[in-house]
Amino acid sequence: MTTTLPTPVSSADRVTTFADFAARADYSLLEQLQPDPRAQAPGLAMPSVRRQGLAPTLLRPLRSYLLGQGLAASVGLLALRLAVSVMMIHHGQDKLADPAGFAANYVVPLHLPFPMLMAKAAGYAEVLGSWLLIVGVLVPLGALALIGTMALAAHHHILTSGLNIYVPELVVLYLGGSVALLLLGPGRFSFDAGIVAGLDANGDTAVEDQPKVRPFQPQLLAGTSSKPM
Repeated sequence: MTTTLPTPVSSADRVTTFADFAARADYSLLEQLQPDPRAQAPGLAMPSVRRQGLAPTLLRPLRSYLLGQGLAASVGLLALRLAVSVMMIHHGQDKLADPAGFAANYVVPLHLPFPMLMAKAAGYAEVLGSWLLIVGVLVPLGALALIGTMALAAHHHILTSGLNIYVPELVVLYLGGSVALLLLGPGRFSFDAGIVAGLDANGDTAVEDQPKVRPFQPQLLAGTSSKPM
């Protein structure tokens, strides 16, 4: 009985066999397990990836509205906020101290429903809106509260006294200051501006894509050929 010995594989055939195996191998698992060399390098910082927060289309107009003023304009807006709100607080306190008298003298002539409720609502709107302007939190909301009460007050003065400029002049000043704060914003010296500046500094304005890790590629010996010898 004749025994057939296996044909020895030459070095060239070994290289060809390994090259064919490397060409057909699936390296998807190795790509997932391969560590990023930049994460292991102590002196190489990883690129920052910003967290997705407020949409850029929403944060951009807020930044322009709250942080667009310079130093001088912000100081002027702060002075206007304090002048309007500090003087307005005592008007609201007077309404809350005597809501029945305010309702009889101002709400009833306007033929508004629920005079007592409207009188208390006007007092709370002036007090709370003034505090929002002083602190600088939700300033547009506080300005809208004062605009509503002053618009009704101006309508009352015109209805009862006609176009006498000396009667509604104080109301018009409060109304004009509140409208200016609503349109121009509170300035940089406010909590609203600080909140938006903090969001912008924390990187909530954009989302950057992480750089992809280079796929794993087998390194063949130089000078070897994948063609059979």
